[in-house]
Amino acid sequence: MADLGIARLGKEADAANTLTRADLADVVHRRLGLSRAESASVVERVLHHMCNALAQGKNVKVSGFGTFILRNKGQRVGRNPKTGVEVPIAPRRVMTFRASQIMRDRIAR
Repeated sequence: MADLGIARLGKEADAANTLTRADLADVVHRRLGLSRAESASVVERVLHHMCNALAQGKNVKVSGFGTFILRNKGQRVGRNPKTGVEVPIAPRRVMTFRASQIMRDRIAR
């Protein structure tokens, strides 16, 4: 996890405050010595497996990072704030993220 911070030490670090797939692939490329194409492929495959697991209704836990949790929300009645008209909100599945204690401690520093 500490290696991810060095991915944006270039010019783009000031312009964007977001870690991207390209940044992750760059770290893999520099740390593991894989080609840039292989590094991008590794990152894409990891994200693909995570997305597939979530789509199948499984939670995804990355030790030391956090857990992506799926919840089913039931149907409920919402209200249009402008008109006050009640509108039914359909049941749906939502994803939440719960950071690990290690992550929370690092962010709090």
